[in-house]
Amino acid sequence: MKNSLEKSLQNAISYETYRTLVSNLLANGKATGPLQSEALTNYSLLNDRRMKRLDKTLQISEDTITTINSIKEPQTWLTITEGWCGDAAQNLPVINKIAAINPNINLKVILRDENLELMDLFLTNGGRAIPKLIALDTEHNVIFTWGPRPSVATKMVADYKAKNGSLDAQFKQDLQVWYNKDKGKSVQEDIVRLLIHRFSEKK
Repeated sequence: MKNSLEKSLQNAISYETYRTLVSNLLANGKATGPLQSEALTNYSLLNDRRMKRLDKTLQISEDTITTINSIKEPQTWLTITEGWCGDAAQNLPVINKIAAINPNINLKVILRDENLELMDLFLTNGGRAIPKLIALDTEHNVIFTWGPRPSVATKMVADYKAKNGSLDAQFKQDLQVWYNKDKGKSVQEDIVRLLIHRFSEKK
């Protein structure tokens, strides 16, 4: 695993560079990844607008700030994503804002389809679901992982699949409405829980 992590870290970019990459590709009518289609480009355009809005409007709670400031040792938060992914567009800006609180956290971004060897070590129910956050210590040991959705949204997806068999366009639209109302609170709560659990393990 460490070999895959270190290989991917060599290709990792900052959040700002990722945002620029997506915008530059869109300016040329392209999406991230090897597969190109009008649908993927349209999703990416919509996601780019979502991320711009979230970058400007997201608020981080006092609980989150307090917990994140408790991190005293350097960490790398490696996040696997793609520009066309709706869940990534809603969650990555929150992760970025959280990471920015504490200089001990170094947020790095990689594209899924350029890093499948690593992605396949962090599958969700057997699938290459993104975004996936992998928090690492200075020796590249995994501290915690998160993703691809907040736990509340994960339950919504599981319940809908149990009832209807698969996710349809209406559910995906409803999920985006939920994200807009949630305003990043559930991602913050999940990461705070993971960190508090980690802190308690270390005591």
